[in-house]
Order: sequence, then C-alpha cells, then structure tokens
Amino acid sequence: MALTSGCNIVAGIGALEEARRRNSTQTIDPVYTGLQGKSFAVVVTADRVIQSDFPDLLPRLTTFITDDLVRNQPAIQAAGMVPAADVLQYQYNNPRWITLSYGRLAEQLGVQRLIIVDLLEYRLFEPGNKYLWSGRAAATVNIMESDGPLPDEAAFSKQLKVKFPDKDGIGPADMDIRIVNTELSRRLGQRASWLFYAHEEPYYPDF
Repeated sequence: MALTSGCNIVAGIGALEEARRRNSTQTIDPVYTGLQGKSFAVVVTADRVIQSDFPDLLPRLTTFITDDLVRNQPAIQAAGMVPAADVLQYQYNNPRWITLSYGRLAEQLGVQRLIIVDLLEYRLFEPGNKYLWSGRAAATVNIMESDGPLPDEAAFSKQLKVKFPDKDGIGPADMDIRIVNTELSRRLGQRASWLFYAHEEPYYPDF
C-alpha cells in the first residue's frame, strides 16, 4: 500500500509539472554568438519558382530578420549592420550579385558576417490540393565569416522548418491567403533570428 501511495504521489507531481509546462515558457540560449563585435548583413535567397510564386517573400524576410536583430541588439552586441533596405537596393542595382563568392559579397556590403537564409521550400498548400491550407517552409541559415580563414564557406549552418496553420482542415473559406502567407513567413523569420539571441519559447511550441 505504501508503494502504491508513493507511485500515486509521483504520478501526481508529474501531472502537475506537465500542466505547468503547457502554460509556461523556457529560456533558449543563442546557438551562434559570433555577431558580437562584428558587422553583419542579412541576405535571403530562393530559387526562381519560389520567387515567381511569392515575389514579396524575399524582401519581407530580409526586413523581418534584420529588424528583429536590431531590436535585440543589446543581447547580440553586434558592431553594426546593413539595413534591409540597403541590402535590397544593392541586390536590385547589381542583379549579378548572386554570382559573387560570399567573401566578395561581404566585401561589397562592407560586413564581417553574412547571414545567408537559403529558402528550400515555401508553399501554402499541398501540391494538387488548393482546398485546404497546408503551409510549409524550410530554409538553411548559413553564417559566413569574411574575416576568418574560409570566407566562402559556412562557419555555422542550421536547417529550419515551420508550418501554418497548426490544425488540419482549414481552407480558404476559413482563413484568407494573406493571413497564411504572412504568418508562415513570420514564423520562418522568427526562427532564423532566434538563432542569435536568448529568448523565451513555450515548452511545446506551435512552430
């Protein structure tokens, strides 16, 4: 009986801890701290299909990630950054920038760190089914250290995946396409910028 009672107490404590976690957050440390004391720029890339289907996506992500890192500058302690508008203007004025080595691109932008967000997937529904939203986005975040020994190779790399909506069975009649597109890109941008500073996340995150 004592053993059974002890098991019940342990189970009760476990249930209370589980309930606490479902309604609280935890601090997640940055996984890359190499922006400290360095200048940086955010560059987002994607294939022509993604760019054609979502022409505003790359500027939106470039702006979101850059602005979020600027807001968290006290934690990141970077020496400086290139504003998103300047990066986008450079890309527009130099359409062959994509052919440059990363070391040369960093030199052109005048930074010591390049945050390259390479979109691998971005869709709002499953192929062949436009009746239900099934947003999925995936990207690789590569950090190029132009002042290091290998400026053209990634010093840090991390793959990201997000989704939206969180529940199945939601279609255009229930949620506008602009909401799906905006939230999916926001989640991807947030995941990318979270790599660089400590932040709070739910124990069981939605994305």
